[in-house]
Amino acid sequence: MLRYILKRLLYVLPVALGVSIVCFLLVHITPGDPLTAIMPIDATAEQQAEMRAAYGFDKPLPVQYAIWLGKVLTGDLGTSIATGRAVASDVMRAVGNTIILSAVATLIGFFFGCLFGFVAGYYRDTLLDRTASIISVLGVSVPHYWLGMVLVIVFSVQMNWLPATGAGPGGSVDWAWDWVHMRHLILPAITMSVIPMGVIARTVRALVAEILSQEFILALAAKGLTDRGIFAHVVKNAAPTALAVMGLQLGYLLGGSILIETVFSWPGTGFLLNAAIFQRDLPLLQGTILVLAMFFVALNLLVDVLQTALDPRIQRS
Repeated sequence: MLRYILKRLLYVLPVALGVSIVCFLLVHITPGDPLTAIMPIDATAEQQAEMRAAYGFDKPLPVQYAIWLGKVLTGDLGTSIATGRAVASDVMRAVGNTIILSAVATLIGFFFGCLFGFVAGYYRDTLLDRTASIISVLGVSVPHYWLGMVLVIVFSVQMNWLPATGAGPGGSVDWAWDWVHMRHLILPAITMSVIPMGVIARTVRALVAEILSQEFILALAAKGLTDRGIFAHVVKNAAPTALAVMGLQLGYLLGGSILIETVFSWPGTGFLLNAAIFQRDLPLLQGTILVLAMFFVALNLLVDVLQTALDPRIQRS
């Protein structure tokens, strides 16, 4: 197992390097000059040249990438063009808020997805199966930003039960595990959970139906094993794949939360990315995308290791 983990860690290095190259190039090939947003309209050619030199935009792209990568390896993600603050501090604060939101949404989606999936798999071709399948399809199909706006209208505007925006009272960006802050988490977490719920439910339903049709289940029942014992064997066989799907969904939510965080004004990486895009803030955009990509790579590594530990049938060589 240790050899497998070390091998997977070695695979991460070229992947991380490739991700850094893609993150750097994606924001540089977009049209427009990011410095025009902060330069005076009547800036002279000398002032423009000084500004470009200050941010390193006067150098060739390979040199810019080498300088940027060297700073990234030391923890320096640069300075925001729009605010003048260190990108690393803004990104880390936003990443913490996004991880909280994505983790809670994934847990909600995983719980209800497994519930609907097991019900549909055990009672396939019945009304329960069709009902659970319809719910899972709706979860994947309904636009989550539209669902977020509907939830805001119903529970915040009409019923006035839950706050509509922010991560805390008064638009606070600092999170605390108390009921005052948890109330701000409920609506965005439910909105984000519908997609992983649908994906996990459909996956688990197919897994359970396949497992129940295999011969070893019939052999266990013939030996007199109780329904609870058979259920435990089904869960054990379905867990590795369900865990892998959950890990991928968590990674997708970390990087794809921009619309949800914009709708609810949640101070996470999606909200930060939205602001960086509109302000053409390249250092902030690069830093946010890179950190999210690295989280996704690390999450895939963790899921691979856990999946292999749960299922000894997976080849470790």
